[in-house]
Amino acid sequence: MDLTLVLSFLGVAILLTLMPGPDILFVVAQSITQNKKAGIVTALGLCSGLTIHVAAATLGISALVYQSAIAFAVVKYAGVAYLLFLAWQSFRERETDLAIGSQNSLKYKSLYKKGILMNILNPKVSLFFLALLPQFVDGSLGHASAQMLILGIIAIIQALLVFVTVSVFSEQIRHLLLKNSFIAGKINIIKGSLLGIIGLQIAFSEK
Repeated sequence: MDLTLVLSFLGVAILLTLMPGPDILFVVAQSITQNKKAGIVTALGLCSGLTIHVAAATLGISALVYQSAIAFAVVKYAGVAYLLFLAWQSFRERETDLAIGSQNSLKYKSLYKKGILMNILNPKVSLFFLALLPQFVDGSLGHASAQMLILGIIAIIQALLVFVTVSVFSEQIRHLLLKNSFIAGKINIIKGSLLGIIGLQIAFSEK
């Protein structure tokens, strides 16, 4: 593949990853309300989910979902319902569950699974790969599916690096928030609000 084409794709992918969207907001929410490790584990889950979307785009499955209004709506609103459920759980958390001393008991395995599920239930990610990958395929080389797969892997790697960086910076915001006793006691509300915003963002976004 042409290096210039690959670098162009990488630049576009990084910019799109940094744009405020469900995935990056989810990472921010976990990092601010828990710690950077929680954000990184969540990022690993999200990027694991991305492998499903890359495979779907490469095999043409994403196109079938996009063409079916019913299938698209089912996946979309299942994701919305799941996010709102997570928001509801966050609002019900006790303040003591969010104290710094309880970080060692974080359920990282659960966060990883949540990241995977949230990403899979976001059809916008499939459409992202379906729309973006073919634009950077070099027709003269042939093997379009293989090229799309390589570009998808590059997109996953850059997303993970971006999410990890965001997790580190978000934890610094957490430390600042915890210095304020009132805000520290409302961390669960902050997380619930962020998750609710993510869910509503997906629910009211255009196809």
